Amino acid sequence: MKKDFLKINLASGFSRADYIDLFNQSYSHIKNFIYYKTGDINLAEDIAQDTFIKIWEKRNEIKQQTVKSLLYTIAGNLCKNRFEHQQVVFEFARNYQQNRTSVSPEFELELKEFNDKLQNAIGNLKEKNRVVFMMNRIDGLTYKQIAQNLGLSQKAIEKRMKNALDELKKTIEYKI
Repeated sequence: MKKDFLKINLASGFSRADYIDLFNQSYSHIKNFIYYKTGDINLAEDIAQDTFIKIWEKRNEIKQQTVKSLLYTIAGNLCKNRFEHQQVVFEFARNYQQNRTSVSPEFELELKEFNDKLQNAIGNLKEKNRVVFMMNRIDGLTYKQIAQNLGLSQKAIEKRMKNALDELKKTIEYKI
């Protein structure tokens, strides 16, 4: 028997209104988190929706104090289930145009080569380090916010960021 989304279990601690508020506040962050893991925006939207479906299904068991870290845990697990044996590469999209008259073709080639190396280096980071790096550098989240979202200590986030930056520096310097 399929559960009707609009029916509310009044005995639960997680109401329909709480769920709607959670969705409105967290959907884009969860989608971005998944996008950083997969590099595919359509897949990120699908997994984000699946994540919120799981939250709705488990609403009677969820404590509101831990729901945000649970969102990230479920999203991460759904990604792992879909890509268990695949290495994930994230590709950056550049949305700005360069003035071609003031930049030499040699510089443009060097810039393209550097961007390719940087993208490959980010894609080759350990997933846990890459996720922290992207949440900080792209989403602009603080270490404290990332720690809360991932259910980790701020020191763990700082360590992951340091590892990501060290690895990027080493990889890019070595390849240049």
